[in-house]
Amino acid sequence: MDAISEASDTFALSLLKTLGENNSENIFFSPMSIYSSLSMVYMGAKGNTAAQMSQVLSFNKIEGGGEDAQMGFHRLLTEVNKPNTQYLLRTANRLFGEKTYEFLSSFKDSCRTFYQAELEELDFVDAAEDSRKHINTWVTQKTEGKITELLSPNSVNFLTKLILANAVYFKGDWDKQFKKEHTQERPFKINKNEEKPVQMMFQESVFKLTYIQEIHTQILVLPYVGKELSMIIMLPDKNTDLKTVEKEFAYEKFVEWTSPDKMKETKVKVLLPKFKMEESYDLKKVLPTLGMIDAFDKIRADFSGMSPKKELFISNVAHKAFLEVNEEGTEAAAATAAVMSVRCARLTPLFCADHPFLFFIQHTKTNCILFCGRFSSP
Repeated sequence: MDAISEASDTFALSLLKTLGENNSENIFFSPMSIYSSLSMVYMGAKGNTAAQMSQVLSFNKIEGGGEDAQMGFHRLLTEVNKPNTQYLLRTANRLFGEKTYEFLSSFKDSCRTFYQAELEELDFVDAAEDSRKHINTWVTQKTEGKITELLSPNSVNFLTKLILANAVYFKGDWDKQFKKEHTQERPFKINKNEEKPVQMMFQESVFKLTYIQEIHTQILVLPYVGKELSMIIMLPDKNTDLKTVEKEFAYEKFVEWTSPDKMKETKVKVLLPKFKMEESYDLKKVLPTLGMIDAFDKIRADFSGMSPKKELFISNVAHKAFLEVNEEGTEAAAATAAVMSVRCARLTPLFCADHPFLFFIQHTKTNCILFCGRFSSP
């Protein structure tokens, strides 16, 4: 499972870096949800299309290749989505195909076996708008009503052949909750010249904390009840631009910076804003920049493992994620945290997230990043 967790997290950090390039906007998404959907599509890809997807998903680095990766990811999803957890996690994952296309039963069986997912056939030719509404309704039901409009108007038409839809909902309570009476309005410094008021939560308690000199950044770990999931917050020093941290981002660095031997349990004063985020992405513009090119090209796409017809290509990859962070915990699809260790034991370290930071919600046992993002503006 370690190999597939590494592959999934490598994808997560690459996508975070790509989405953050050339902008300073808020970012929030579920790499696990996107990764599982793409893994399903990969099962139907052949030739160069499959080779490109294998590289983007890091399947090519797993011993045994794609088939072993599918088995590994199946075990990972089973572990993350296991019943009787103290957090609520709902993922909506499905392929929607034009009904006039013949989809191979072997592909549909694989989706069912590895991902408990159906390939649903819809009428994109004569009932495109009805199909769009049907997909949105399905996602809304799967995400506790939080994600209502995954596919925007006119995003489905008679040319649509295949839609990969995914959405995710998460709700978890902090292991150590913030008291509401300690929440106060404070300024959040968006940049050197701009600030906005936020409701800033506060607590003083013992958390895992470290300081990475290399990127002048504190890293704080805030566990959820049961400690099966944690929010990792990376907070640069006030005079360090978050962009410089993001430029250094890579899987190996992330593992090194957040490794248990780097962390120290210490009493820390934590100030963290309450915030909500709802972000939408059309990933057909992003995934080709990571190397997944042919899948979206109607001429070069090879999904002959999915359908005997040669015209099949991915026309849309829509992803939407919702997040709410408050005193009790986190609802939806993201998280925040950062840390600092101080040599003088008599001083309680301060972790004050009053300027842009990165955050990750990670599954403790597998180290799989379920959600990640950047909070840069209230």
